[in-house]
Amino acid sequence: MQVFKCGPDFIDAGWHALASGQSVYQLDLWMAGAAACRAMLQHACMHNDMVLVEGVMGLFDGEPSSADVAVQFGLPVLAVVDAGRMAGTLGAVIYGLQHYQQGLPWAGVLANRVASANHAQMLRESLREPAHWLGGIARSEAFTLGSRHLGLLQAHELHDALQRLDAAADALADTPLAAMSAAQLQRFRPSRLWQGQALGSALLENAADTAPSSQVSSATSNATPHGVLSAYLQTQIPSPILQGRTIAIARDAACCFIYPANLETLQALGAKLVFFSPLADASLPACDALWLPGGYPELHLPQLAANTAMRQSVAQHIAAGKPVWAEGGGMLLLCQSIAPAQAASATPAQSHAASAPQAATQAIPTPAAEQPAWGILPATAHMHSRLQGLGLQALVEPAVTAAGGAQELDNAQATGAQGAEPQHPPLRGHTFHYASISTALPELARTTSARANSRNQAGEALYQYGPAGNVWASHFHPWFASSPQAAAQLFLPRLQTPLADHPETHNPTPPRSPTTN
Repeated sequence: MQVFKCGPDFIDAGWHALASGQSVYQLDLWMAGAAACRAMLQHACMHNDMVLVEGVMGLFDGEPSSADVAVQFGLPVLAVVDAGRMAGTLGAVIYGLQHYQQGLPWAGVLANRVASANHAQMLRESLREPAHWLGGIARSEAFTLGSRHLGLLQAHELHDALQRLDAAADALADTPLAAMSAAQLQRFRPSRLWQGQALGSALLENAADTAPSSQVSSATSNATPHGVLSAYLQTQIPSPILQGRTIAIARDAACCFIYPANLETLQALGAKLVFFSPLADASLPACDALWLPGGYPELHLPQLAANTAMRQSVAQHIAAGKPVWAEGGGMLLLCQSIAPAQAASATPAQSHAASAPQAATQAIPTPAAEQPAWGILPATAHMHSRLQGLGLQALVEPAVTAAGGAQELDNAQATGAQGAEPQHPPLRGHTFHYASISTALPELARTTSARANSRNQAGEALYQYGPAGNVWASHFHPWFASSPQAAAQLFLPRLQTPLADHPETHNPTPPRSPTTN
């Protein structure tokens, strides 16, 4: 089985990966684009017995919504509805969901949190089309998952994660859905996936030659990617501009928000990937560039701050002028400290937070007092109880990298060239964070929102730091395959005059003239 997740999401995908045994990819008509979504679905259909796509939020929430994806590719919708506090109303809800958007393919309904067999019978009888009843799942603590400010508790955090999945599977085993034969399941075949083939027969031939994807789990990865995205990426990458470059990627409980599609894209660009743990390792592996992805550094601050050897290794990498891309929690890790919001002076971000939606999760794990992080960036992070940024975003990067690799870098440095305007599309991705940053760091650029009426119209700052402006940091989480050439720029040397005020050592200092993003 190949599982996809509609929209940008790291945490749900981790549970799906554990259950399916395969990497999980994002389907988003704006972030990934229809062509990439179609190619991934086609590859999955050719290499798996079944394909499952989990929606995002409600069926019609977001632009584009889960319903838009279902209509685009003819994917029948199975509505999983919390029926714990309803009976006959379920029929009205399902009728509305089924008919709200024209052309929506429909599979049926699975009722969740059912109280009893009698309750299940009432729910079933409320449906206008009895064949759409695919079962009821009784409420049970055996497979209930807790949550925190960014979503569910992650699969790797729970020692009984597999047992919880087994309990959910046992509950499903008694439903009409589980009793369906292979012939009966054919009614769920996608009706529009193979229509209007935009990528041509060559993509399908390439896809047919690739093997099913698997999660990159080794300490190093230098193999040619043969995953869900590989055939599509062959149509998007004219040359492997990261060939010969090694990228070190932080990956552990503190830095865990990594799209498998991003790893696959970097490999298709020619990069060798090596992995390390900011929590446990003493130094970076040998590398040309560093990626600090998002995650939960705020949950591991004492252990991270105590790892002074790794902090020094990262500082030496930066002092050598090597590229660093730090996103989300990876940027927080580089800050001087992480503090509770109440310790911060009134800022524009806090004013914005007053109108942001409240988190329907556990309390935000804000530190009781300001706690040190790695103290590399002249910036302080503040944790808030309300969202500080949410939504799909796009980034047009400044032309300050060696787009053609090492040879072009040598030529540009010899001639003093600063690089040409980028000829590639912007990187698309998303932002979702409860932290704000107080800093005087220069902003190279700002993201733009995918929606004209988005709360986050100011976008997310792309900050710059380092002796050659070699550290780029932002709350923005890009989906690399949206623009592989732009993604490569994050890991190429900067063609830039060194910053005059960059310290020789990276001692913690208070931020200067704070501004907040």
